Amino acid sequence: MMPGPRNAQSKGWPQNVGIVAMELYFPSQYVEQTQLEEFDGVSAGKYTIGLGQSRMGFCSDREDINTLCLTVVQRLIEKNNIDYQMIGRLEVGTETIIDKSKSAKTVLMQLFEDCGNTDIEGVDTTNACYGGTSALFNSINWVESSSWDGRYALVVAADIAVYASGNARCTGGVGAVAMLIGADAPLIMERGVRSTHMQHVYDFYKPDMASEYPTVDGKLSIQCYLHALDMCYEKFTTKAIAAGIRDGNSTLDIANGIIFHSPYCKLVQKSFARLLLNDFLRDKNPDFQGRYSGLEALRDIKLEDTYFDRSVESAVMNASKELFATKTKPSLLASNQVGNMYTASLYGGLASYIYNETVESIAGKRVILFSYGSGLASSMFSLRFSEDKSSGGALASLVSSMSDVKDRLDSRHCVPPQEFDSNMKLREQTHHLAPYVPVGNVSVLTPGTWYLTEVDSMHRRKYSRQTSSSMDVDEPVTEGKQSSNVPIQQAVNGVGSAS
Repeated sequence: MMPGPRNAQSKGWPQNVGIVAMELYFPSQYVEQTQLEEFDGVSAGKYTIGLGQSRMGFCSDREDINTLCLTVVQRLIEKNNIDYQMIGRLEVGTETIIDKSKSAKTVLMQLFEDCGNTDIEGVDTTNACYGGTSALFNSINWVESSSWDGRYALVVAADIAVYASGNARCTGGVGAVAMLIGADAPLIMERGVRSTHMQHVYDFYKPDMASEYPTVDGKLSIQCYLHALDMCYEKFTTKAIAAGIRDGNSTLDIANGIIFHSPYCKLVQKSFARLLLNDFLRDKNPDFQGRYSGLEALRDIKLEDTYFDRSVESAVMNASKELFATKTKPSLLASNQVGNMYTASLYGGLASYIYNETVESIAGKRVILFSYGSGLASSMFSLRFSEDKSSGGALASLVSSMSDVKDRLDSRHCVPPQEFDSNMKLREQTHHLAPYVPVGNVSVLTPGTWYLTEVDSMHRRKYSRQTSSSMDVDEPVTEGKQSSNVPIQQAVNGVGSAS
């Protein structure tokens, strides 16, 4: 069993506060991007090469934001043998809103009913893909504050990313990450170097409360992301120099890994290259024979003039190729295989990075993370892994907990694009429908997954959990319930009568 957190009064203020444990969840179904290219009638490679995506995870009408959070939290608790009484704060970061008043955190409280723990601070935090980071900062601050009562904080980042049919649909995805926050952590939040850039802009937003789909200005969204990256990196670099952790000419060199919010993998590669461009322009005496070889012509450019300059992009991507392969590419496993998880995307990248490391290779190393949420909110911060290489230590436990990520990705069910498209139509036509009984096949859910059983006439949602056997479903009886094996297309065709 994981040892309990320190008592706030008897042990003094906590040190080395950060992530003690984490868990990553994604649904059991995906669609191949190569097949989706053919189905959508686009050129081969547009999604796979152009965007850098291989597979896209999705969920049926059996899963919603509450089931994602329930599933990932219970898995974290069970995998790490944590006592529910040890949680003193719980905050959810999400932009997948199914109720304008009731937070997903309140639904999670049913997991604490048996132990009687109702003394838990926190609610939901929302700002596009940034909510999970805000929840993380709030929880770190709570543990480090006079409000801390000695218990753990629990952060959940979860979202379902879906788009209307068209060229943006291929950038969807779904996932959830839960992180246990406490003192003496194996992954420590570094103090004094956190940087933030906030700005009012309409690049991506969801003004239509009757729809899951966002309103997107694609070109503006990319520009905002890159501008926010520049601003955060500049401030982070200044603070890193002041803190004494950047003693050379490159901020990239102080980190073993650089992890980004990932709408799609190719944007991450371009973003990493942009950090090298930032280092280059800040360096007063760059060595054009080293990593900056080929960038001589860019010496006097201005960052704000380069957002869509293909020649600049090509030059810095080529110059940064080897660094990208070692520092960032390992973090893109989940993004490449699942797609955009919105608030969970950055932390799915962190989980992927840890999966690709060993205790020996990661101990004492630093990672820099960039979080972006449209609208816009962004931050850059760093985490440092503890020095403890012992086989029974907290770092070994954290690394071990991520060791099954690739196996779980490979064990999912591949669904043809036609079925994926029908599923999207079903979600669109039943969004906020009440009363409603979901029709998605429960037997395909990964054991341990929570799922929706019913939405009653008052929009109250009822849930159950898949048992250990994929064919043995612990499902309550609901009067008038449709079979869970009703074909999706049949449900779409008949949805008009469901209301």
